[in-house]
Amino acid sequence: MKLQSVLDLPDLSVLVKGNPDREVSKVFCCDLLSIAMGKAPADGVWVTVMGNKNTLAVATLTDTACIILAEGVALDEGTLAQAEAEGIAVLATDLPVFDMALEVYEAGLA
Repeated sequence: MKLQSVLDLPDLSVLVKGNPDREVSKVFCCDLLSIAMGKAPADGVWVTVMGNKNTLAVATLTDTACIILAEGVALDEGTLAQAEAEGIAVLATDLPVFDMALEVYEAGLA
């Protein structure tokens, strides 16, 4: 599935587009950064409520394709600019983590 399919989901706001042609392979849910560092899949869509610069650092380390900030969480402008520079898509939703992950899964990872 291409990242563009995630970007097009109706319950998401695109904050940083990233590379819409990038392949995404899995959806991953985790709010503990130390676990995400060891378990987030490369080319994954990471759904989390952790909205800080460390989230972006973990996404870079794990080669995450996309971060979805759930439950109305946001990143500051400096972190969004860094995500843009690093090519990491960042999206936001008011949905709970599980609901958003399920929507991504059903969109094409099933």
